[in-house]
Amino acid sequence: QVQLVESGGGVVQAGGSLTLSCAASGHTFSNYNMGWFRQPPGKEREFVATISRSGGRTYYADSVKGRFTISRDNAKNTVYLQMGSLKPEDTAVYYCTASRSKVIVTTTDWFDYWGQGTQVTVSS
Repeated sequence: QVQLVESGGGVVQAGGSLTLSCAASGHTFSNYNMGWFRQPPGKEREFVATISRSGGRTYYADSVKGRFTISRDNAKNTVYLQMGSLKPEDTAVYYCTASRSKVIVTTTDWFDYWGQGTQVTVSS
């Protein structure tokens, strides 16, 4: 069982930046691809970004490409999501997630463990 705890959410003005962190425990962190999803108000959960076990490969949703950066520190069992040039449409609950898949995946059914989520609100 993997426990994931997100932090770093908050309220930020449009154009601003925010960095989310996700601390993992309970299993070998480097055995998992890690990802971030988000759920805007009234909408379904959507893929944001994912990173491979070693951190050598990343993949982003088109909506965040060039503005967000996912990274991980396997020594600290932590994955990060640096968010820049934030827009009001980035407002959502952001979830950290872990996948046992050996390939990059981007749909919720491939991810095995989820955090409780952290709220990000971007004001216009």
